[in-house]
Amino acid sequence: MAVRKFKPVTPGQRHKVISAFDDITTGAPEKSLLAPLRKSGGRNNQGKMTMRYIGGGHKRMYRIIDFLRNKDGVKATVKTIEYDPNRSARIALVQYADGEKRYIIAPNGLKVGQQIVSGAGVAPEIGNALPLNEIPLGTVVHNIELHPGQGAAMARSAGTYAQLTAREGTHAVLKLPSGETRMVLVTCRATVGSVSNPDHNLESHGKAGRKRWLGRRPRVRGVVMNPVDHPMGGGEGRASGGHPRSRKGIPAKGYKTRNPKKTSKKFIIEKRKK
Repeated sequence: MAVRKFKPVTPGQRHKVISAFDDITTGAPEKSLLAPLRKSGGRNNQGKMTMRYIGGGHKRMYRIIDFLRNKDGVKATVKTIEYDPNRSARIALVQYADGEKRYIIAPNGLKVGQQIVSGAGVAPEIGNALPLNEIPLGTVVHNIELHPGQGAAMARSAGTYAQLTAREGTHAVLKLPSGETRMVLVTCRATVGSVSNPDHNLESHGKAGRKRWLGRRPRVRGVVMNPVDHPMGGGEGRASGGHPRSRKGIPAKGYKTRNPKKTSKKFIIEKRKK
């Protein structure tokens, strides 16, 4: 996996850096695993805009991803590695021995023709999903459940992973991509390896139009608004706007918004880095 840089023959290509897509093996998705995906344009069920700067973008179909990995003991063969417009990671189409096809988040290093399996008692190899109490300490994992049988909730985006550092009774200690260290039940499942497309953070759109293709409209800074529209608006000339805060007045720099009474607080050993 690599990125492509372009010669600056046009203004939009001067800073354009995109994925080389050399890991993708097919351009056509599996039709049986597609579902329609409707856009909201940032509007709620009453037609009122509740999220700004959303609208337009290319039409997409949703790829149904198997986050549960609950087909235990049945080997699956990787058929293709595909692009998914709805996520930063690549997805893999796998076919089980009984003929069933499913999409999974592709781990980094997964190859076409490779066999994977899930469930208790399987080998801790790349692409295999198994409970945390059977994974060796120090192993890099992704697609981690927060509750047994819930399905993967953590470390799902491109290039992310968590490291299994310890086990204490009924809980495993994981160091997460954010820098947070927290406990998760050892009966929760995780997939061995890191998520594919690790160079995603090196990409640069190069022009505003590419952002519009993704459904993002121009974002207006608060300091250029009027006082009626934003707490940082107004002032003579190019005024800085005072203390950085959101449109509703919540401070933006260093202000903790997490509820200190949240029940999951007892599972967090070390908070995420700022």
